Amino acid sequence: MNEGCFYITTPIYYVNDVPHIGHAYTTCAADILARYHRLRGRRVMFLTGTDEHGQKIVKAARDAGLTPQELVDRVVVRFQELWKAMDISHNDFIRTTEERHIRTVQTFFQTLRDKGLVYKGEYEGWYCIPCETFWPENQLDDRKVCPDCGRTLEKLKEDSYYFALSQFEKPLLEHFAAQPDFVMPESRYNEIVSFLKGGLRDQSISRVGLEWGVPVPDDPAHTFYVWFDALINYLSGVDYLKRSTQFDAFWPAVVHLVGKDILRFHSVLWPGMLMGAGVEPPQRVFAHGWWTVEGDKMSKSKGNVVDPYQVVAAYGVDRFRYFMMREVSFGLDGDYSERALVERCNADLSDNFGNMVHRTLKMLEKYRGGRISLPASYAEEEWDALLGEVITNFESFMDRFAFAQALEQVWKLAHAGNRYIDKKAPWQLAKNPENREELDRVLYRLLDCSRLLALFVFPFIPRAAGRLWEMLGIKEVLDERRIPADLVWGKIETFSPAEAQPLFPRILDDDRQENTERR
Repeated sequence: MNEGCFYITTPIYYVNDVPHIGHAYTTCAADILARYHRLRGRRVMFLTGTDEHGQKIVKAARDAGLTPQELVDRVVVRFQELWKAMDISHNDFIRTTEERHIRTVQTFFQTLRDKGLVYKGEYEGWYCIPCETFWPENQLDDRKVCPDCGRTLEKLKEDSYYFALSQFEKPLLEHFAAQPDFVMPESRYNEIVSFLKGGLRDQSISRVGLEWGVPVPDDPAHTFYVWFDALINYLSGVDYLKRSTQFDAFWPAVVHLVGKDILRFHSVLWPGMLMGAGVEPPQRVFAHGWWTVEGDKMSKSKGNVVDPYQVVAAYGVDRFRYFMMREVSFGLDGDYSERALVERCNADLSDNFGNMVHRTLKMLEKYRGGRISLPASYAEEEWDALLGEVITNFESFMDRFAFAQALEQVWKLAHAGNRYIDKKAPWQLAKNPENREELDRVLYRLLDCSRLLALFVFPFIPRAAGRLWEMLGIKEVLDERRIPADLVWGKIETFSPAEAQPLFPRILDDDRQENTERR
């Protein structure tokens, strides 16, 4: 991989699902990292997409009177439109029904077969039809129900192609030992190492008679399991088939972001498959937690699935993005409630950040006619030290995917700005002409602080950051700025802001009641 490149992926989402907060959470986190690393001057490839094969698609299509292709063409739009609504800046959207992906899967399989790592055998085991998953006996109790969905399993026996995963038990353990951050967070790393030490079995990768999937080359009676097909999307998205300059630039992926439920696929099976094909594994896999809703597990039967479209419509995309990243440490489970979102956004975005910016712009209009230039004497040791501390900690947390902690650092600047207003009392300085230079320094400092905040928060709340940038009257394009080069005091010769508008008006109880009634 080229050092100046950054490749990040989300899982590909199964199109039989309705997009919910879990999909939004992973994709928003990936978008934040993509935007941040673009600000760092890196060439970014951000891939997301949809998983469109499997028995569930066949059944849903049949029930709807459609072909499987017609069904997936219709429902994929749910995800594509949601990402537009959420300001997701992906570079590519992969669909597993695309020809480029199908050819990549078949070529990858052929590579494994040529290396003697694939063989044909017979598989017998307990199978969950809704989840399309075989379960080993040692993970089941006497009831023989699916550990994921609770439905009764069926005993199946059929021919299958196998991948010789057991050959990679030692190489994988060695890889984990050499790369202690290969799986994050640390608790997940320990979990997977423990799993590996328990031994690996060869993995069944095909089924007979599955009519909607990628066919095995030279043996069309067999179709690849959805999980085998799906994992290879990460290669399809960077042109592995041609081993092009794009593949050379971006592979290995810097990070696969996944939910904790699919961690083993990504941290054991996937790197094993890559090692078998002679391809370097990704640099790391980060498994985040799940969201509950007011303490309960989300489920369609309970009717408590959080619809991202509704949240964005009610409160705006920036508040939704911010809440997900600030409310819980990335990697842990989180709990969603409308009240928590309102309280978090009012406290952080309205009362702290938005309040400082709005007070500053109103004072500039009142005391300086909306225009101010860089003071001759501007350097202050206290402000320089604060900014240096925030930059160092912010970058450190972002590199560890600690989004909540990174935002906590940024708000130190907003808190400092609000305290500075109270301490300096510009309304008092304005009463005495002898304080003109001091008032200029105070107002310019606050505008400069607002500029820095816009840069820091741009990856998280890009729409609001863009509005702030425009309000400050800065001509340079925000997403063409660079971190840390532009994170310095005194970069702007003259501020000529537009008329002050509240960035984040407080959400009132009446607003919450209206949103609830509208739904």
